[in-house]
Amino acid sequence: MQVTVYFCLGFCIFLASGYNSFSKTMETMGKKQYQVQHGSCSYTFLLPEADNCRSSASYVSNAVQRDAPLDYDDSVQRLQLLENIMENNTQWLMKVLNQTTRLELQLLEHSLSTNKLERQISDQTNEITKLQEKNSFLEKRVLEMEDKHTLQLKSIKDEKDQLQVLVARQNSIIEELEKQLVTATVNNSVLQKQQHDLMETVHNLLTMISTPNSAKNNFIAKEEQISFKDCAEAFKSGLTTSGIYTLTVPNTAQEKKAYCDMETGGGGWTIIQRREDGSVDFHRTWKEYKMGFGDPAGEYWLGNEFVSQLTNQKRYVLKIQLKDWEGNEAYSLYDHFSLANEELKYRIYLKGLTGTAGKISSISQPGNDFSTKDADNDKCICKCSQMLTGGWWFDACGPSNLNGMYYPLRQNNNKFNGIKWYYWKGSGYSLKGTIMMIRPADF
Repeated sequence: MQVTVYFCLGFCIFLASGYNSFSKTMETMGKKQYQVQHGSCSYTFLLPEADNCRSSASYVSNAVQRDAPLDYDDSVQRLQLLENIMENNTQWLMKVLNQTTRLELQLLEHSLSTNKLERQISDQTNEITKLQEKNSFLEKRVLEMEDKHTLQLKSIKDEKDQLQVLVARQNSIIEELEKQLVTATVNNSVLQKQQHDLMETVHNLLTMISTPNSAKNNFIAKEEQISFKDCAEAFKSGLTTSGIYTLTVPNTAQEKKAYCDMETGGGGWTIIQRREDGSVDFHRTWKEYKMGFGDPAGEYWLGNEFVSQLTNQKRYVLKIQLKDWEGNEAYSLYDHFSLANEELKYRIYLKGLTGTAGKISSISQPGNDFSTKDADNDKCICKCSQMLTGGWWFDACGPSNLNGMYYPLRQNNNKFNGIKWYYWKGSGYSLKGTIMMIRPADF
């Protein structure tokens, strides 16, 4: 910063730096410059030359001449006055210097503040630049992720389309298999009927061959014309040959075909269930189990209604014969057996277990209600008949089901919906054959 001070005849003119035009004007007027350096500022004093002040000097000289009579005291007073003026000017100059110093400090502070602000602006600019770079990177990443997700969505859509095509194809195959199953079922029914007729013919021929003519005629006449309450009654009447007999439903005139075992344990047994080859479907309705189904010469179920009425006339025993696929046989014999009526869901009652098929009854006790695929009367929140197939006294899907799915050899293990008797072969072994037979306890 530069400060210029002008003196002329005791008067001082102060100009700050920047008034260059005025300075140049003064230079043209013939002023003599005196420059003083003070800190970071320099001060220039302009004093008048002798020629420029001649008029003033002559004025003073003339004044002295005019005032010659004045004494020495007046000169002293004038000199004193000039000194006072000079002192005042000096004080004023000191004030100017002090003010200049303050301005210099303010300018320095302002410069520092400006530098600091510039640094802050620079730092913020750098931060903004970094943020912009980061934002550009993030935008690039977002675009890459969008592209990746677009490809993934396209891949998933393609997989979905392929699965839909596969499902449609499989549905077509399933429909075709269902049609083939219906056809096979119809053919199987026809074959079963033909088998039944053939077996009945063979049985009659064998009976006629093995029986004397007189006894043969007597047997045919009795079988066709006479019906019995149960097979024990037929045995006591003299019919000791095992075969199909006509039984009369108690308290009715209805007749029922049943197979009578006249040989096992002294004979007189009425067969109420038989499984031997899987030729009959045992996954039946409540009504079918009530009335009975199948072929008495092969696999069949005699009927819950007939057995209920029969076992409520007097005390009956129940014998269950079992065969496995390894050639072993076992049995369970109950000294007291009966079925309740339909209102009580054909509940089973059993007492007095003996036999070789387990020391514990595989039919749960106390008695349980009978269940079929359309009548759930078990003690499980699930439907045991639908899950295990067949109609049975399931309890909570319990340890036995002799009316389950029939599985052939080498396919009969780990089959929990097969023909099972837990306390002989466990829960996953499906048996080869079963027979349930009853006769009066007093036979």
